[in-house]
Amino acid sequence: MPELPEVETVRRGLAPVLVGARIELVEQRRADLRFAFPERFVARLTGARVENLARRAKYILAALDTGETLILHLGMSGSFRVERAGEEPLGAVHFTRSKIAAHDHVVFALSNGARVIYNDPRRFGFMQIALTETLDSHPLFRAIGVEPLGPDFTARKLRQLFAGKSAPLKAALLDQSLIAGLGNIYVCEALHSARLSPLRAAGRISQAHARTLATAIRTVLEAAIQAGGSTLRDHRQTDGELGYFQHSFAVYGREGAACPHPLCRGTIARAVQSGRSTFYCATCQK
Repeated sequence: MPELPEVETVRRGLAPVLVGARIELVEQRRADLRFAFPERFVARLTGARVENLARRAKYILAALDTGETLILHLGMSGSFRVERAGEEPLGAVHFTRSKIAAHDHVVFALSNGARVIYNDPRRFGFMQIALTETLDSHPLFRAIGVEPLGPDFTARKLRQLFAGKSAPLKAALLDQSLIAGLGNIYVCEALHSARLSPLRAAGRISQAHARTLATAIRTVLEAAIQAGGSTLRDHRQTDGELGYFQHSFAVYGREGAACPHPLCRGTIARAVQSGRSTFYCATCQK
């Protein structure tokens, strides 16, 4: 499943092509993906102009001049391919880079001459359409927490969210109702950067720890976005380049390696929390 940096990389890659363009033609090549397409999917999108392309948690939101928003989720293997007549494809965005026509499920032909093609071999992604003005109360978004790259994500907010919680710190960070879009990889990396144990009770972090953690989360996410995400399943950017943040992992997938923190002589350990692998240094993460 893509994490926030991968989804943000997709959004940034698609924005120059989609924003300001009108959708002149929509080809819907099957009845469903993970879920059925919305009623009158093609008719509601045809002729609409994309006014803005945003991200909420792990969703991409295309605001239309019709007063509706197209909601896009990549699932496990979804990708977007941008093509222009007479030019080489700009590449695929996100994980498996399939170009098999049987996996091209939706094609958007735009007024600027580009075609944006959604390809999804495993069909775990989906698309929905909702009223823009009531988007915050939509079932997909009404229970989603604060954006970790937004202005409301502060040390004070973090302590408020975790107050009284006995759940492990890592579990609390992965709770999408508290913080939106964080996933296993970047939580492991941020906790190591902040030198906080993933096993510590979330409600026991001090103001100083919260400040350090909030900064670490922002720093790790922004660095991953700049690197184009992590290539764990052939994730690529819109220009076809791979995501490279996996080459900067401090702990994720590095069980038994030396801790990279200066002066720490510990080694990276692996634990299992709620069925997921947690990588951390028990020596310097307290």
